[in-house]
Amino acid sequence: MKDLNEFVGLTRDRFIKYAAYHTTSDRYNEETPSTPGQWDLAKALANELREMGAADVILTDSCYVIARLPASSGLENKTPVGFLAHMDTSGEVSGKDVRPILVENYDGNIIKLLDGLSLDPQKDKGLAAHKGRPIIHTDGSTLLGADDKAGIAIIMGFFEYLLKHPDIKHGPLELIFSPDEETGKGLPLFPMEKIKSRVCYTLDGAAMGELEWECFNAWSVEVKFTGISMHLGTARGKMVNAALMAAVYAAMLPRNESPEATDSYYGYYCPLSIQGDVENASLEIFIRDFDFDSGQKRLEALNSFAKAVEAQFPGGRAEVLSKLQYKNMKEKILAVPEVIEKLQQAYKNTGVEVSEKPIRGGTDGSRLTEMGIPTPNIFTGGRNYHSRREWLSVEEMAASCRVLVELAALYSH
Repeated sequence: MKDLNEFVGLTRDRFIKYAAYHTTSDRYNEETPSTPGQWDLAKALANELREMGAADVILTDSCYVIARLPASSGLENKTPVGFLAHMDTSGEVSGKDVRPILVENYDGNIIKLLDGLSLDPQKDKGLAAHKGRPIIHTDGSTLLGADDKAGIAIIMGFFEYLLKHPDIKHGPLELIFSPDEETGKGLPLFPMEKIKSRVCYTLDGAAMGELEWECFNAWSVEVKFTGISMHLGTARGKMVNAALMAAVYAAMLPRNESPEATDSYYGYYCPLSIQGDVENASLEIFIRDFDFDSGQKRLEALNSFAKAVEAQFPGGRAEVLSKLQYKNMKEKILAVPEVIEKLQQAYKNTGVEVSEKPIRGGTDGSRLTEMGIPTPNIFTGGRNYHSRREWLSVEEMAASCRVLVELAALYSH
């Protein structure tokens, strides 16, 4: 890739610095942010932005960082554009004491990690394609945090680039860094009253060229089981074991409709945690589907499973409690075609081949789109998210930064 050196310098070292912050979020904590480390990164980013010369740097009471670049002279009335990334990392794998390893010139061989793990180019075509190119990977003891600290590094590098190049004309620009994206608990407190953007872009994608503007409809479900406790010696015909009820219910979930058995536009059921004892147990499940009505049918199936379990365990109760987390952003984004057309043009102008695909998940952009600000998703160069095998393409991260510069210029026309 040509002409990326300056963008590499703006993003690579920043990412390594941000990765060291322990910002794992906690889905069991209802507070926002759910963990104190997110405050540490937010304060550091706010200070860095002030030192950089960004305008109107705000750190809200709920740990949102907002900063602005005023429009170039004469372009003050152009559409305000926002760029969004999240500060937390997934709780599925440890994000404490992350040790990013920079490989300046990947030799194409298997990379051995801790605990017998490895990165194998024979099993990872993206990695194989990076022979001779710079990558950053974990040591195998933690995730890397490219989801979404690569996005943060890209946006910060982008702002610094424009501050250093006032000759590049642009309209009003805004950055937003959010807490608790991985838990879905940050957006309810999103400070809409402080946001000026009319369109926005999340930097939360993966391989170069990915452009995402449709996502799952998502529900979180808690199934509560109530049993009857008895002395085990005299339990016959009297005890109802809630823990066993939960296990039987979990076994009813279709294995061929799970995350590990589906891809593309196929939805799924995903049991996330199961806990309890004889009297009380619970099962947490995520429902995902691109079609809203199909998702509703999955919820109906969960209610049917609950009745079936109650029939097997007379005297026991199974209660299904569901909550809509976010909706597919496709319809609302298609209502504002400019938000996609300009991004497609920015990719083209910077030599990036567009790969449009659905997000098998969601971003803060999913919720923000629901709230009236259309927000598609842009690649960052990360791979194997939420994993000890996570790695990041340095050049693709830099290429994403260059795309943002081009996108900002397009919005000035």
